[in-house]
Amino acid sequence: MTTRNLYHSKPAQWAVYGLFFLAIAGIPAFVSDGFLLNQFAVYGIYGMLALSISLCWGFGGILNLGQGIAFGLAAYGMAMTMQMQSQDPDSNPIPPFMLNNSLEHLPWFWQPFWSTGGGIVLALVVPTLFYVVFGTLMFRARVSGPFFAIMSLAMLSAFATLILDMQPYTNGANGLSPPAPLSLFGTDIDPYGPTAYWIVCGLLIAVTVGAKLLTQSKFGLVVQALRGDPERVRFLGYNVALYETCIYAISGFIAALAGCLWVMLIQYVSPAQLDPTFSIGMVIWAGIGGRLSLLGAILGAFLIQGGQSYLGDQFLATWLLVLGAFFIVVVRFLPKGLAGLLEKVLGALARQPGKHTRPDLPHAITGAPAAGE
Repeated sequence: MTTRNLYHSKPAQWAVYGLFFLAIAGIPAFVSDGFLLNQFAVYGIYGMLALSISLCWGFGGILNLGQGIAFGLAAYGMAMTMQMQSQDPDSNPIPPFMLNNSLEHLPWFWQPFWSTGGGIVLALVVPTLFYVVFGTLMFRARVSGPFFAIMSLAMLSAFATLILDMQPYTNGANGLSPPAPLSLFGTDIDPYGPTAYWIVCGLLIAVTVGAKLLTQSKFGLVVQALRGDPERVRFLGYNVALYETCIYAISGFIAALAGCLWVMLIQYVSPAQLDPTFSIGMVIWAGIGGRLSLLGAILGAFLIQGGQSYLGDQFLATWLLVLGAFFIVVVRFLPKGLAGLLEKVLGALARQPGKHTRPDLPHAITGAPAAGE
């Protein structure tokens, strides 16, 4: 008789996701402090980034150390949009930092950001298109594994350097700091108010549900098979490069969405958002929470960033040593992260004494997680 591990039960998974959604949606009912509510919303952005890494690395097997490209480019696009909302086309068309750098005309690539809707669309579309082009070039050349990780990291460093060097157009190391909150449909979005939190929460729920449904689809199963053995999938007639590019671009779109929300909440962006350390941190969040679990990756981001916020001030530089040691322990003893620990515990509880438990054959053969973990 076989007892199925509750961890792989789709109804149980959706129930856990539902409880998680209710928990984060109910936070404004118990938190009245604007600063704390803003901080929780920022954690939601971190969770979105960890989700994008889980989708790309955990399910697709593509280790991306340059996820800050999509996040940073989108953040700059959103900051440009918010900056132009504060400018007047007739009397004050040029941002102050450009005047300080002796620019007399608004650069052509700033012109589309006069339109709020057009600016937001560009902030999302441009990074996603870059992921499509870069992914197509890499995956058609069958660049994968550590080689792709190195290429993505190099590209991230190139973008960070480019933004630093374009001082008159990007304000260089000082970054962009829009003077006013984002205005949508005639309403200012207070970054410390419940409306901003609801926007982040709603989009986090939307992308989580969308990603989960994606992993349970035929497309998602093929992507998971790519992680296990891409050559076998290629021999079956699938266009491996196309599937890899698609999942890579989807993860980039989610990261770009997170970048837009970041500027809405923080009202600031700088080359620090394209720093390699930040992108590597995203991988650590997903690795500790469980890269094979969408929800595990999100909770990993909450755990690490929450620990950094509340323990980092006490331990200062020692916090990095604590985080590094924790990551080493998880990688060594829990290769599937904390979500893998839960899987083992539920698997142990599911076994009946004296009964032989047969593993799920497709899972055992392909090495892929059950759809939608």
